[in-house]
Amino acid sequence: MTASDNGSIDYKFEILRKGIHLCSLSIPIAYYYMTKELALSILVPLLVFSLFLEFARHYIKPMGRYFDLLFGFLLREHEKDSSKKTLSGATYVFISAVITILIFPKVIVVLAFSVLIIGDIAAALIGRRFGKHKFLAKSLEGTLAFFVFSSFLVLLTPKVEYLFIEYIIGFAAVAVGAIAENIAYGWADDNLTIPLSVGAVMWILYSLLLPNLPMVLSGVPN
Repeated sequence: MTASDNGSIDYKFEILRKGIHLCSLSIPIAYYYMTKELALSILVPLLVFSLFLEFARHYIKPMGRYFDLLFGFLLREHEKDSSKKTLSGATYVFISAVITILIFPKVIVVLAFSVLIIGDIAAALIGRRFGKHKFLAKSLEGTLAFFVFSSFLVLLTPKVEYLFIEYIIGFAAVAVGAIAENIAYGWADDNLTIPLSVGAVMWILYSLLLPNLPMVLSGVPN
């Protein structure tokens, strides 16, 4: 994270915010065991409800005051700015979940969305506490933390046939995801840029390097 991020919310609230963010790891875990249709039947209504809350807090003043009272301490400054009508990070998580599940095969979604949660938490907490060296839009320490923690996910998440090249594809994708998390600051929400960039790189590399590999996970619904 950059120095400008440090003033957005207090570090203890950053930890709380990321603790709540960690709950989103339930999305790729649950999706592993269910069909795309079932996952979307759960996530789409949650997204609609989240968008309704966003509309209400921006355009219905009593609702906005109540929302700020309950959750304002967790929001960054740009999320609270009523003039910009910006969506909160939680709503972007639901948007990215629906989009990634619609677009990508399950083997890609599980890694891409897990990286969004774990990599983003590592980058934020380590970058804010230990970030000393500027790298692109944020800190080198935060970006390296993103890559290291995401690389563990490459080793842990399911693969189609557990080929060596599948792990190389995963490492390449999370490296791109680390850059996407870094440069998204100020113009895009990384809850969207991370899973979409990781997913796109994986899909392209699987298509180029393993064109005949069926993109399905055995033993689980797809």
